[in-house]
Amino acid sequence: MSDQPETNQIPEESLCDVLIPPGVPRSIILDIAKKFDVEVVERKQKLKFANMDGDERELLAFRGSREVAEQVEKYMIDEVRKFIGE
Repeated sequence: MSDQPETNQIPEESLCDVLIPPGVPRSIILDIAKKFDVEVVERKQKLKFANMDGDERELLAFRGSREVAEQVEKYMIDEVRKFIGE
């Protein structure tokens, strides 16, 4: 028997990040954080457009298992489309 406490945490290397594009409403970010088993994290990302080519920015991302990350990505896109349509 091991002295280590049993945990259900996913190993760090098997986690996936879903970047949150700038401009996603806070209400959608909070909704996703409550509905899905993800953590909101900061992640550096190089930008490759317009006059920001090569600039690095701190962006937010949802971090979770691959399966959950795929669900979160679809949900976030659907919710942003609904928000824009309002």
